[in-house]
Amino acid sequence: MLLLDEKKLLVEYGKKLIEKNLTKGTSGNLSIFNREKKLFAITPSGIDYFKTELEDIVVMDLNGNVVEGNKKPSSEHNLHRIFYANRDDIDAIVHAHTVYSTVLSCMRMSLPAVHYMIASAGKDIRCAEYATFGTEELAENAFNAMADRKAVLLANHGVLTGGRNISEAFSVLEDVEYVSELYIKAKIIGDPIIIDDREMNVITEKFKSYGQK
Repeated sequence: MLLLDEKKLLVEYGKKLIEKNLTKGTSGNLSIFNREKKLFAITPSGIDYFKTELEDIVVMDLNGNVVEGNKKPSSEHNLHRIFYANRDDIDAIVHAHTVYSTVLSCMRMSLPAVHYMIASAGKDIRCAEYATFGTEELAENAFNAMADRKAVLLANHGVLTGGRNISEAFSVLEDVEYVSELYIKAKIIGDPIIIDDREMNVITEKFKSYGQK
């Protein structure tokens, strides 16, 4: 079986998406890129995360061909493939329909630096131009809007995050959703104060040495 370790992680983190209320039903998708083999494992289309088996995870190459698996891959496989083919800092991607991030995407609003935790993804999070789900146009729009960032909002759709591993990509998703919730609730009271770019540059540098190495 190809990419066995990657498949195990996708089954595990797919369940976490539901357990942490970060997506609903079978929506969303996850993938992990094996840079050495130039292959990525991705969750299948439309299968309950708690019923997904290792055999259901699909392995694809960077040309979009299925290399292993008898299930149909996520309809958003292009949304994953474009990052693996063009970004050397992203080896895992999580796409979900989180509530607060998706609210902002439905308003076609970007997420500003209302809280320093946004620094795990960038100094702010842009909202990509709208495109139909599962299309190459959506993948291209997301890729362009996520330049120099590790997250992007997908207009009227959801959110996508990336990282050097699935743990980081998932953590960025949680941070973006948390900051989105803060921003929306702060807007109810008034106009939240946004951290300026100069301070965000300082915070971004501090984040590079945060935690255990």
